[in-house]
Amino acid sequence: MNSPKNVFTIKDLENLSGIKAHTIRIWEKRYSVLQPMRTDTNIRVYDVHNLQKLLNICTLHSFGYKISAIAKLPEDKIPAMVRGILSNKTLDSHVLNNFKLAMMNFDQQLFLSTYNSLLSEKSFRDIFYGCFIPLLEEIGELWQTDTITPAHEHFISSLVKQKIASNTEKLQLQPPVKTDRVFVLYLPEGEIHEIGLMLLNYELTLNGFKTIYIGESVPLPGVKDVKNYFDNITYVTYITVEPSPSDINRYIESMKREVLTDNHTNLYVFGRCAAHIRPELLSNAIQAFASVKEFGDSL
Repeated sequence: MNSPKNVFTIKDLENLSGIKAHTIRIWEKRYSVLQPMRTDTNIRVYDVHNLQKLLNICTLHSFGYKISAIAKLPEDKIPAMVRGILSNKTLDSHVLNNFKLAMMNFDQQLFLSTYNSLLSEKSFRDIFYGCFIPLLEEIGELWQTDTITPAHEHFISSLVKQKIASNTEKLQLQPPVKTDRVFVLYLPEGEIHEIGLMLLNYELTLNGFKTIYIGESVPLPGVKDVKNYFDNITYVTYITVEPSPSDINRYIESMKREVLTDNHTNLYVFGRCAAHIRPELLSNAIQAFASVKEFGDSL
């Protein structure tokens, strides 16, 4: 079982803050901005308080404050100044530090308060592409370097999915205005990474299309069964790990043979594995897309 990580190496701090370990050591030695603990073998380790302070320092530093000036500030003044910056309209990527802190501390309230402060100035779509996408990309890198645990990743991903779902539900209160084609959104059997598919559902709903969301890990017969209920279907899928790059072409061939058997059924494929589809399998009926945002912008 995974336990929350509350002790960090200097390499963890580098991965989370983007500040090189060498620079962190200089700041620590010259300005005493951090107070590391020492292991029995005299290795520096840092607690969550030190991590939070470093991320706050990074935010101030990125807005032009000199580290020498930051070091002279009272301890409680630093987060207060950061809160002032985070309420400024010029805010962009700096909220990532708050979202990362929320993840590391399993702090739902910090996530929600940061999100709500953004929502007062930006649309949900702007927040997702400007903040959530960079956050999720960075989380993937942090997980690969063992800086965070799968529990951290699932926690923050769940909160992001809640926001996509709630904003999609608001749009669904209005009936679709483009009903000549139905978009059926699903993930292939074994695929459970749902955020990309949820975002596609949001984009299509935002643009007035009729969508049917059938979710994750759907076997091929279940995909085909939808054709008994709707005509003019465009299937939309987002493939991250399953089927794998080595199996993706066989899957597309199966879809073509068993589901795309007429002139009014199409398939749109997104996700990492879409890049591995052989060009000769693509056509007007089967299209691969590199970016959800570019697709959304084109609707």
